[in-house]
Amino acid sequence: MKIPVLSRLLKPRASPKNRLYGSTYSFFFGGTASGKTVNERTAMQTTAVYACVRILAETIASLPLNVYRSTDNGKEKATDHQLYYLLHDEPNPEMTSFVFRETLMSHLLLWGNAYAQIIRDGRGKVLALYPLLPDRMMVDRTTEGQLYYEYRKDTGYVILRPEDILHIPGLGFDGLVGYSPIAMAKDAIGMAIATEEYGGKFFANGASPGGVLEHPGVVKDPARIRESWNAVYQGSGNAHRIAVLEEGMKFQSIGIPPEQAQFLETRKFQTEEICRIFRVPPHLVANLDKATFSNIEHQSISFVVHTIRPWLVRLEQGMNKALLSPSEKGRYFVGFVVDGLLRGDYASRMQGYAIGIQNGFLSPNDVRTLENMNTIEHGDIYAMNGNMLKLEDVGAYANTNRKEVSQ
Repeated sequence: MKIPVLSRLLKPRASPKNRLYGSTYSFFFGGTASGKTVNERTAMQTTAVYACVRILAETIASLPLNVYRSTDNGKEKATDHQLYYLLHDEPNPEMTSFVFRETLMSHLLLWGNAYAQIIRDGRGKVLALYPLLPDRMMVDRTTEGQLYYEYRKDTGYVILRPEDILHIPGLGFDGLVGYSPIAMAKDAIGMAIATEEYGGKFFANGASPGGVLEHPGVVKDPARIRESWNAVYQGSGNAHRIAVLEEGMKFQSIGIPPEQAQFLETRKFQTEEICRIFRVPPHLVANLDKATFSNIEHQSISFVVHTIRPWLVRLEQGMNKALLSPSEKGRYFVGFVVDGLLRGDYASRMQGYAIGIQNGFLSPNDVRTLENMNTIEHGDIYAMNGNMLKLEDVGAYANTNRKEVSQ
């Protein structure tokens, strides 16, 4: 049975005047000091922004997402819970879990907020989750202080109750609405757009700066001469063509060469600036200037700890709050599995596994599970080296040996 989207909304009402959608900081989008308009769509046309958004969204979407049940020994997968299939495999009939989480993360990274409508049955059981566009959502309170969500559709405006919305806010000041990284850093992104446009126009002009045609006499029709010159020599397809100047005419360049404007250095620095906005190591967006064989693995681990983990905690706590009933909270929880991202090279992993088995906190089957291998019979035994003694026993053993030697 197909579940209708936005089926539990109240009756549409007229649009209020002077209301900003997406969030209260929407006015931060727009013009920049570089003269370029920056919004979520123009920003994505910048390769560094697209690469950062893609690496973060795809990395988090690819991690296993499970529902766990708390046990006396820790936790276990709650595969019988209704949320397990929705979050792990298919949140709605139109999307896989990967696409759903990738969409939410791209909304978070561009708008600073992610919204999804929660479809429930009459008993409150979650049946499906559908993402909603952040630029059409407004979060506000009634005069009584009750939180509500107003969503703009093509046919009007509708009200959503808090229990019908999964809202993941990014960094913000009021705890309700997040701030868009794109809006807050629009000048840095605008400069990146400007440098790309400068490079495009530079090569469109045949990779040569502009200039002036000088004539010793009086030119009766300068527009015709300019158009004639551009038709023959303008554009990258006409680069390096030999110019023929008549009647003592000269060409004088007045442009600034790219090396003097530090064009390449500026583009490289803006890539690092954008990586700084999203806290992504430059080597992940193919900027390998400062990456070495010895530090790239540690940079990747730092990426998981300092970049991926905060986003995962934000997503997990938002899902626990919105999707679990009051009676389920404390007994069930949602969690990502990040072990695969923290794996080192093969030799380091094997050395770590050997230490774990020898010291009794890993079994062979634990190791095989971590390496995505089938378990084996008798592989659940935890053992330790038998030649290890307590420190107090080491002293007693030494005293006994001295007595035996003296006798």
